[in-house]
Amino acid sequence: MKIEFLTRDENRAVQNEIIAKIRDLINFKNLEPGDKLPSERMLSEKFGVSRSSLRETIQKLEIYGLLKSRPQSGTFIADIGPIAMQGMFKDILELEAPDFKALVETRILLELKTCRLAALRRTEEDLAHMKEALDAFADKVNKGEDAVQEDLLFHLSIAKASGNSTLNMFMLIITPEIITNFEKYHVCNVDRERLGLRIREHEEIFEAIKNQDPTLAKEKMKVHFKMLYEYCYNIE
Repeated sequence: MKIEFLTRDENRAVQNEIIAKIRDLINFKNLEPGDKLPSERMLSEKFGVSRSSLRETIQKLEIYGLLKSRPQSGTFIADIGPIAMQGMFKDILELEAPDFKALVETRILLELKTCRLAALRRTEEDLAHMKEALDAFADKVNKGEDAVQEDLLFHLSIAKASGNSTLNMFMLIITPEIITNFEKYHVCNVDRERLGLRIREHEEIFEAIKNQDPTLAKEKMKVHFKMLYEYCYNIE
């Protein structure tokens, strides 16, 4: 069994290699929409990669809509025309790793939408999860401890409360890169006064969602992101 311990850049390179090989396999075999790909075991052996790397890549291509996995049946080519499929493969392989500014812009766009939907759709269970994350964040901040993960868990709980599985999925996809970049650029190394203000901002967002006021929730989220937006554009 092939075991790999890869950095993020190495993992991205391996995934791109697998994507290119899947594209070439589809072309060589003249596979059409609805056709089934060989099993994971066969593909991992053919491509010379670990099954975990292959599985991650297949999941990535599912997110892009190029493949469809069916439990107990296998992986199939999505119902996309050959020209569109080749174009999408080309675009995916040419994608660059997102920079910090791109991540921040994407996160803000997503969260302005998720908080509004959360205010309209939240359940009592959603509120309980949000409050738990909010309290965990405040506790870490008040103890002077790193609270990056608790901060993002609060925002992820809002995404989940939006009731939109696609928005929630996108938030889950970008969160690991956000955590890494927060640590890289020391985003959370701010004074205690600012940290206290962030707690209050979280509380105000929570109250707006609890009171089912989508307009206020969006406005409070904009205020909350003002410092982060300005910070990322001052990075050298």
